[in-house]
Order: sequence, then structure tokens, then C-alpha cells
Amino acid sequence: MATPQVAPDEIEWSAIRAQGAGGQNVNKVSSAVHLRYDVRASSLPEAVKARLLALADQRITDDGIVVIKAQAHRSRDMNRADALARLQALVDSVAVPPKPRRPTRPTRASKERRLEGKSQRASIKAGRAKVQS
Repeated sequence: MATPQVAPDEIEWSAIRAQGAGGQNVNKVSSAVHLRYDVRASSLPEAVKARLLALADQRITDDGIVVIKAQAHRSRDMNRADALARLQALVDSVAVPPKPRRPTRPTRASKERRLEGKSQRASIKAGRAKVQS
């Protein structure tokens, strides 16, 4: 199954000035980008949208908008590509539904190991008790 691709026309871009050290260049060039992607209005499949909105990710607002800030590179084009790759990675992470957990029973050996550990611990603690005279 192919992962759904993010449509470039559904992304809203805005250029901003990058933060941090960088000298004169960072103070005069708007090379950082903000990517805004409305998940609810996107063309992604409904199941992928639901899993994406259910993520506990700080980049996703309560309104269902993914906001990614990219400022690692000096050029705006490289920052755009970086932000787009990070958005696609986020979508890819929820593209495949998680496998349902099938409940299993503990094996007989694991039960015996657990009980053996409990009895060892009990004997250690019993050894700490006051001596009866």
C-alpha cells in the first residue's frame, strides 16, 4: 500500500526571519519558512486524517492545522524542502494503521518464574524480622 502524498497546493507558506545567531545575514534575510497545513480540509484519506488528528504532537493545533517551522538552512528553498519532508514524514508515520493487540495468556513457565521470584523476595524480607527469643 502506497503512503498518501501531501498535495503541494494545500500547503500555505510564509517566509519569516530566522532566529538565533547568524550575524548580518539572519537579520536582513527572511530565509526561514512557516508551513501551515489544514488536515481537515486536505485530500488525505479519512482514516489517515483521523489518526493524524489523534496524535499528541505539539505541531498540530486544536483546529487541526499542522504548523512546521524550518530554519536550519541559509536558503529559503532548502528550508521549504525540509519543512515539506518533515510534513510528509508526519503523514507517513500515521499512514499504516497500527496492528490490533491480540490478548494472550501468560505461559505456565512465566507464572512459575513470577511465583518463584515472589517467594525469594518474601524470604529476604522475612530474614529482616526481629529474632524471636
